[in-house]
Amino acid sequence: MTLRLLIDMNLSPSWVEVLRESGFEAEHWYRIGPGNAPDSELFAWASQNGYIVFTHDLDFGALLTATHAVSPSVFQIRTDDVSPDALAPRAIVLLHRFEPQLASGALVVVDEMRERVRILPLGNN
Repeated sequence: MTLRLLIDMNLSPSWVEVLRESGFEAEHWYRIGPGNAPDSELFAWASQNGYIVFTHDLDFGALLTATHAVSPSVFQIRTDDVSPDALAPRAIVLLHRFEPQLASGALVVVDEMRERVRILPLGNN
């Protein structure tokens, strides 16, 4: 199964080609919906269409927790430099490593030093 990634507005559209070249399906939100759409709209679209949200926005973890959602999965990068030049090699390795979890429902949070995976739904503890 190929992961389908929806790139959030807070990340460069150049991520699309980088991810596609690495074997993923990828779309940037600007090609799908309005740039000023609330996160909940992007979240709902990703869930309905089988996409994983690829973002730098912390709000998606909060949305997952508040709604106890089982989808969409979220791959959240928490670094200062979110450009593909700086982050693509690490992001691609981690997307492949956590593909089973992302495919079945997870929040993956990545920073410069480590990564954390939480299985969905969140907030049921």
